[in-house]
Amino acid sequence: MRLMQRILLAGLGLMFVVAGSRLGRPQDWPTRPIKLVVPFSPGGTADTLGRVFAQALSERLGQQVYVENRGGAGGMTASAQVARADPDGYTLVVSGVASHVIAPITNKRSDYDPVHDFTHIAYFGGPPIVVVAHPSLGVRTFDELVRLLRSSSEPLSYGSPGVGTQGHLVAAYLAQKLDLKLTHVPYKGANPAMFDLLGGHIKLASTTWTTALSHIESGAVIPLAVTAKKRLARYPAVPTFVELDFPDLIATTWFSLSGPSGLPPAIVARVNREVVKAIDLPEVRAQLDQEGIDAEKMDAAAFTRFLEAEIVRWTPIAKASGIKAE
Repeated sequence: MRLMQRILLAGLGLMFVVAGSRLGRPQDWPTRPIKLVVPFSPGGTADTLGRVFAQALSERLGQQVYVENRGGAGGMTASAQVARADPDGYTLVVSGVASHVIAPITNKRSDYDPVHDFTHIAYFGGPPIVVVAHPSLGVRTFDELVRLLRSSSEPLSYGSPGVGTQGHLVAAYLAQKLDLKLTHVPYKGANPAMFDLLGGHIKLASTTWTTALSHIESGAVIPLAVTAKKRLARYPAVPTFVELDFPDLIATTWFSLSGPSGLPPAIVARVNREVVKAIDLPEVRAQLDQEGIDAEKMDAAAFTRFLEAEIVRWTPIAKASGIKAE
């Protein structure tokens, strides 16, 4: 009888050892490729940053980090799927202000808690918002725009990348603060809004610096002000909203790295460490600077606090503006 018990116990022990080796211990991670879900279509800033950091992490972790694009519902569809994934470090998501701040505030169909249903790992950064005008509008500064709006009996239409985007929120904020007559024209992305602005169908747009940059450089649109902390080094002629007496209007369409809730702390610490190191790589820094992306180094705890503060910051603005995404 005792012999049978020993055999059974030995068998159970072997099963646990095998199971443990299959799951992998946090200190052994990663032992296979890692999927990085980008919850937006290819070609945008989220996709660009996802691929930049996927490449850097692949080299530093010794396993391929591959990108999978899954767009839909302002980033909510894929984000919800990642929230339900196993917290083993092999499924991560490019999170950000769109999917983890604005969408949960403005979309009643949001089915995840942007803080507690995720483990927030690292901050990537993102481009600021710029308000740009078509030359035919006849304004070259933000003050001239304000004077024009106040002297007109009709509201001026402006375009943004869509309902509830940072571009929308920034313009809504300005309209509230200055009592401006503006009519929002939402587009399905930043590029369609820019196309209509270039064609003169709308005269004003609030969009990402990355999207507007080439058209600013060509002179096709006029930048009135940018939501960066300070003037961009390569474009010192463009004023910030801070200089225009809006000290709290510092906003970027930022992106970040998150995973399902319950990721092992050792994995979180390692990935955060490698992202922070990657920001200083010359090839990464060059690409970030070219896109006008402000990258800031934060540990996981600091980034989680930043996310919570962003939710507190934008919730009253979104609600006061009546922004509702479907």
